[in-house]
Amino acid sequence: MKKVEVQEKYRIDKWLFAARFYKTRSLAAEAVERGRVCLNGVRVKPARTLMVGDTLNLHIGNFHYVVTVLGLSNKRGSASIAQQLYCETEESRQQRELVAERIRMQPKMFYAKGRPTKRDRREIMNLKYDEGR
Repeated sequence: MKKVEVQEKYRIDKWLFAARFYKTRSLAAEAVERGRVCLNGVRVKPARTLMVGDTLNLHIGNFHYVVTVLGLSNKRGSASIAQQLYCETEESRQQRELVAERIRMQPKMFYAKGRPTKRDRREIMNLKYDEGR
């Protein structure tokens, strides 16, 4: 009979991938390498082992997450399984919602498709020269 080994430690990049913080393991490893992930307040390398109870500080885009590791896995599963691997602090969740609200409240930029038409160019020129008068 084969013995099943239960590991108590996993690589941090594999865990970030399994917990669905990053879409690929290479993106997770790159984020750790660039210092966007701190383990217990210390910058680490992608091969650093992670244990239950560790605290992670993650900077993903405009958002900052502070999570506590509740479970370990190196296999990527469904989102519901991934959410059982960590617990985000209440303060972190509130900060994230505040940042998301600020982003939502910013005015949207209008991006025209392609080159402006002759009519659009005339309007732009009129705006430029009418402001100076």
